[in-house]
Amino acid sequence: MTMNQEPILDIAHLAHIELLTPKPTESLDFFRNLLGMEVVHSEGQSVFLRGWGDQQLYSLKLTEAKQAGLGHVGLRTVSPSALERRAQDLEESGLGLGWSDGDYGHGRSYRFTDADGHNLEIYYDAEKYAVPDHLKPGLKNMPQKYSARGASVTQLDHINLFSSNVDADSLFYRKQLGFKLSEQAITDEGKQTTAWLHVTNKSYDLAISLDKSGSRGRFHHAAFKVESPEMVLRAADVFLDNGIFIEAPPNKHVAGQTMFVYVYEPGGNRIEVCAGGFLIFSPDWETVTWTPEERKKGLAWGTPLPSTFHTYGTPDASK
Repeated sequence: MTMNQEPILDIAHLAHIELLTPKPTESLDFFRNLLGMEVVHSEGQSVFLRGWGDQQLYSLKLTEAKQAGLGHVGLRTVSPSALERRAQDLEESGLGLGWSDGDYGHGRSYRFTDADGHNLEIYYDAEKYAVPDHLKPGLKNMPQKYSARGASVTQLDHINLFSSNVDADSLFYRKQLGFKLSEQAITDEGKQTTAWLHVTNKSYDLAISLDKSGSRGRFHHAAFKVESPEMVLRAADVFLDNGIFIEAPPNKHVAGQTMFVYVYEPGGNRIEVCAGGFLIFSPDWETVTWTPEERKKGLAWGTPLPSTFHTYGTPDASK
């Protein structure tokens, strides 16, 4: 996509992710009781869950598997014609896998991989969430009533994918799907080590980080949003009280400026609970570039992330 081309505006938002877990019972307990998500459907080896503020039917599909990791990412288009346009471009890119009849809660989808081998799908037709009586909110413009359970996450906020070639993956999402590059971290030679990309007005819906293990298609983390920084602190206490390993305690990111806490759910996938961050409204936003020297300063308040944050992903490459 060259600078003088009209932007691609066919993708509406990150709709859902499928996470794989070798410990389905323990992982389900984590998302339902510690994150406070609601189960909306069970089918085969999978359970579908939503946060209380999710505007779609569900944002997480949790599937039993031998190894932890990413099953697939679901992106919703803005219209049926947008779906056809993106499918045609993806087919021509050589990374298309073809059409499917869809999954629970949504219609037919076009499946494909990104440049590093992560599985994705795009679709438009989606079932609306029919809130049950016991979850009906006091205000009709809310998806459901507030969840007062565990960390009480509102919705899926963003995902971070590990990649063996961040530049190639970043270009793929920009060229084929219309993501915009809000921020990037680069080496002294100018190669991307992390790319933050967005299709909504959030600072990023998707991050791509360099996988130094050389593996392809691994998963870094999924982030679920809470209402305030204080709720991030509350989430950390919930994890502490329930024996969940906290990889990185509450702090503030430089890129995106979100408050966070990082943990490993029982199946092994890294999960972030986050709050805050900035929004982008300017159509001519200029990509913010972070140099290696700037990145050495650590997080916003000067402390570093643990070394595992830059090496651990799922599936675990060390096994």
